[in-house]
Amino acid sequence: MDLFAGIPVSDYPAAREWYERLFGPIAFEPNDVEAVWELAEHRYVYIEHRPAHAGHAQHTIFVDDLDAVVAGIADRGLEPAQRETYDNGVRKITYRDADGNEIGFGGAPVG
Repeated sequence: MDLFAGIPVSDYPAAREWYERLFGPIAFEPNDVEAVWELAEHRYVYIEHRPAHAGHAQHTIFVDDLDAVVAGIADRGLEPAQRETYDNGVRKITYRDADGNEIGFGGAPVG
């Protein structure tokens, strides 16, 4: 199974830079208005210049080591917009791009 999760953006160059800080190096650029990151084998997130649709994406990615992911993103210059811990101990860290698209990272309870 392959997954391509799209994120519409209004300013492609600025969004490309921001998402590189969020996800790291781009896997490939299929054309002049899209950039793709491979999060795991056959699982991709991409941005696409689609101004009329920008700001409506909401994706949550559950990871094995949430603290390491958040530290890596901080090393690339981004800080979360929101941190949550649910009653069951599951944690969620949310980032928002300039358009308001939300990318969350979830992690299992600590301990």
